[in-house]
Formats: sequence, structure tokens, C-alpha cells
Amino acid sequence: MSLPARLTAAVFTVLVCAGCGQDDTLPAARHAARTGHPAIQPFDDGHGGFVPPRTAANATPAPVPAATPKPPALSVDDATRLQIFLDHENFGPGKLDGKSGEFTKKALVRYGRAHGKTLPLPGPTLMAALPEAAKVRPFTEYTVTADDVAQIGPVPEKVSDQGKLKALTYTSVLELLGERFHAERDFLRRLNPGMNLDALAAGRRVKVPAIEDPLNVTKLAQHGHLIVRRPEFQPRVVMVYTKEKMLDVTEDGQLIASFPITPGSTTLPAPPGTWKIENMASMPYFRYDEAMLMHGVRSDNFVNLPPGPNSPVGVMWMGLNKSGIGLHGTANPETIGRAASHGCIRLANWDAVKLSQLVTTGTTVKIDGTPKPPAPPAAVKASGTAAVPADVQPPATDANVPH
Repeated sequence: MSLPARLTAAVFTVLVCAGCGQDDTLPAARHAARTGHPAIQPFDDGHGGFVPPRTAANATPAPVPAATPKPPALSVDDATRLQIFLDHENFGPGKLDGKSGEFTKKALVRYGRAHGKTLPLPGPTLMAALPEAAKVRPFTEYTVTADDVAQIGPVPEKVSDQGKLKALTYTSVLELLGERFHAERDFLRRLNPGMNLDALAAGRRVKVPAIEDPLNVTKLAQHGHLIVRRPEFQPRVVMVYTKEKMLDVTEDGQLIASFPITPGSTTLPAPPGTWKIENMASMPYFRYDEAMLMHGVRSDNFVNLPPGPNSPVGVMWMGLNKSGIGLHGTANPETIGRAASHGCIRLANWDAVKLSQLVTTGTTVKIDGTPKPPAPPAAVKASGTAAVPADVQPPATDANVPH
């Protein structure tokens, strides 16, 4: 073995032994005579000091301080109260699941910023700091109706077969209930143990989150109807933060709403820059063009898909002045923030509907336009009631979505 190799092996042996507590190397006296300092072991005690060597006078290793315990999580009831409160205030926590996860925390921080409050993270002190949320009723019972059951139907896997349908409906009562009550399907299963939620008949009662604005897609304007234009919303700005997977809505620099998103993909990322909302449609038809989806290039090989909650663009479309790119809903709300999109900005259908009620054609959309979210406001600005729309645009054509 060469000299450098022997030296390397020797150093490695000392580091390993020191790390495992088996190296008492030099006696204290010899070490002190050589260095003029007490003998110490070369590893940190985790607090910026060093652990002394084991000697007869110091046979017991230094105690390791106990880790600071994490604050107890919110109960399922309180976590649901918090999520419902944030959802109602247009600070979307994502799907309701009775937990205080990533997007619930992001929504809470943004709600605090918008209202000039510094709120604790979900834990034992939060409900005292946010009494409005503490008053929320977490659950209620819902009776499945015949109209609900009528919205259930098969959705074939092949796109070409989907194009032959009149609507891309819900595939189960559970899927309908999850979207209507903004809830994770597994959460609904936990709330209703022993019940087959996929095949509920009309008249069955189920326990659901007690949200104030359930999403009923039959109440939306149907078949690609363009959304009413609201000139008073035009000065608002939509900020898209792709790395944080969040979308903020601001007015006069004040944060007024926020929602979790899925922003583009590595293949076709959301285009950075400043854009405008050019058109808006509820229950849109969708031009499924694989070349456009995968490469951003329109082709003649496409299928026009009918509207419905299982449309790839969900129940709401807000197209930008960038060909094929828009803010829209999704057929898979449980993947928001955790999956890719084809260049567009996807939201859960219920959040897409809420966003459509906060913006209009001409509203600015900035994708990664600033390095960080807006700073806390100096004062809370009360939001007023929206004015009566000035005009209504004509209905859309069967292929109104330019994807």
C-alpha cells in the first residue's frame, strides 16, 4: 500500500472510531503534554461543544438533551373546522381530509398575511388565535338524491370513445360527493365506515364536511357558455408560483384569495411571463390533441370531448392570450399539487369555479412573475359585494377551448 493510501486509511479509521465512541486514542496526560490542552474527542455534542473523553473521573457519557416534542396535531374535528373556514374564505386548503397538511398550512399563512395576522401553525393554540374557525361546524349529514344518481355514468378509457359521449359524468356517487363537498374520498370513507359509498342509492344519508358552498355542477352554465364579463375585476392580478404550487389573487397589491395548483410539467412547463385572461367558459368542450398536450404544437389529429366533471379541463376554463394555455379545473382533484399538467394551471374544480368568480377577461396573470409571494398588507381591506355584470358574452362554440 502506498503512503497516501495508508494515510487515508488511517484517517478514515480514526473518524469511524471517534464517531462510534470506541476511540480513546491518547491518554490525557500525554495529550496535555503535547498540546497544552485537555484531551477531547473530535466530535460535536450537537450543541456546539465537544464531548469529553471517558476517564475514571468521567465514566458516564454526557447526557443527550431530549428532542423538543412537536406540538400535538389538531383533532380531526378541529382540522376540519380549519379547512372549512379557509375554504370559505377563498384560501383553499386543497381537498378536505381532516388533517393539517402542506396546503392547509400554506392557506393558513396566506390568510394571516391577507388579514394582517401572525397565526400559529396548526396546534393547541391555533383555535384560540382564530376563534372564527373554532365556531365552524365540522360535519353534517347529506341525503343522496335521485338527481345525484342520475349524474353517474361510465367513462371509457379511450379518448376516442369518450368523444362519442354526451357528457363526461361522475363515475360513482363517491366521486360526486367528494367533489361536491371538496373532500378526499378516503376521508368520506372514514367518516362513513361500513358503507359502500360508490353505489349509494337515492335516500341514503351520509356524513360529510359541513361546507357552505357545495359544488353542484348541474347549477353551472352548461355546454361551454362563456362567463359573464366583470370589468371591476379587470385590475386584479393572478400570481402563479410554480415551485410553491400556489396561485394568489391580489387587488391593489392586497392578497384576497389563494388556491393550490398543479402548474405544467417538465415536458411542457407553465410559460413564465405576464399574460391576460382572454376567454372564460363553464362546462367547456375540450379539443383533445395529443401533439398539443405533449409538445405544444397543434395537429389535425384530435378529438372533441364533451363537457363534464371528468373532462381533462374539468368544469371551468380561463384561457390566456398564450395559445393552448389556461387556468382550468381537473378530472382528478386529489392530484392537485402532486402531479403534472400539460403547460396549463390546474385547480380542483371547486377552486376553479371560485377563481372564475374573482377574475374576468382582461385580468392579468403573472406566472413566476416575482421571486416570492406578496408582503403582508399594511391594513386589511374589506372586500365589497361584486357589482351587477355589465354585459354577457355570447355562448361558445363546440370547440371553444383552444388546447
